[in-house]
Amino acid sequence: MYYTQSTDRFNTIAHKLMIIFGITMCIFGLIGNLLNICVFTIWSRSRKKSNRYNHSNRTSNSSLYLLASSFANLMIITYPLLTRILFDGYQYRVTETNVFILCKLRYYILHTFDLISLTCICMATFDRYLLSSRKVRLRQMSTRRQRTKLIILFIIVLIGSHSIPLIIYYDVSTNGQCIIFSIQYSYYYLYVFQISLHGTIPIIFLSIFGLLTFKQLKIITKHNPYNNLNSDRQLARMLLLMSIAIILSSIPNCIEQIYDVLFGGNSYEHSSKFFLYHVISSILFYTSPVTSFYIFYISTPNFRNQIRNLIVNNRHTDYIVHDSIQSRSITLFPSK
Repeated sequence: MYYTQSTDRFNTIAHKLMIIFGITMCIFGLIGNLLNICVFTIWSRSRKKSNRYNHSNRTSNSSLYLLASSFANLMIITYPLLTRILFDGYQYRVTETNVFILCKLRYYILHTFDLISLTCICMATFDRYLLSSRKVRLRQMSTRRQRTKLIILFIIVLIGSHSIPLIIYYDVSTNGQCIIFSIQYSYYYLYVFQISLHGTIPIIFLSIFGLLTFKQLKIITKHNPYNNLNSDRQLARMLLLMSIAIILSSIPNCIEQIYDVLFGGNSYEHSSKFFLYHVISSILFYTSPVTSFYIFYISTPNFRNQIRNLIVNNRHTDYIVHDSIQSRSITLFPSK
């Protein structure tokens, strides 16, 4: 009796956590990533007009990578996060009729766009590292705008192709859960997708190049205090904080996947406690695509200024349209 009450309590807490936090994250994530797209679109276009002797046409590379990452985050929030709320919050079960939409397509979109987002963040961090280097050879390795677009397209095609087997191997179990029936591919999925691509590789990569970039900019500022590196430092700090958020949100998910394989399914009470941990790790997993805008806004004055300019310009446009309509209405319908 005690075990049943305990497990029911864990399950109730888990369901409520996913509903409350999940819906809140969806709302703030959609707003944040739409604003990210607006800002990075302006930043990537504004550097188009720089002259050939200035390296600023290369600084738009990071904006292009962050723009692609924001689009990918928007897809993650719109579909995989919403369906995760249905599964873990409202206990919705998958059936044979909707297995393609809620299992196969969902996991394809989740892993494809999450890896695109992670890879673009890694590429933006690496590009910052190259541009902040004191060695000319490394700075010249930073690609031009058109080549950066081709790299992003290559990343999308490569990751999209790599995720196709998820559509083939994912299916619905007898209790309405999405699982991989192939034992061989399930091991590949665990060690390659979950532990390596979503965990250890981006954690190590972002840790190394994020710290190296910040260290290099610190050295340049120390030796050349009058050099105008304010924008570069802000962008580097923004990427470093985003890297920390990705690292912290990835670790619990990796632990969950390993623990599930090694110790999962021992008892009903265990599965109840593990389900609560699964919900918490899922919430943390989605914090990275949801909170990117708020990390950028808090850490970067240039980003805040751009947001203010967007709001002010929109208000100014509204005033112009309103005044124009009002003046026309006065002309067309004079008071009697």
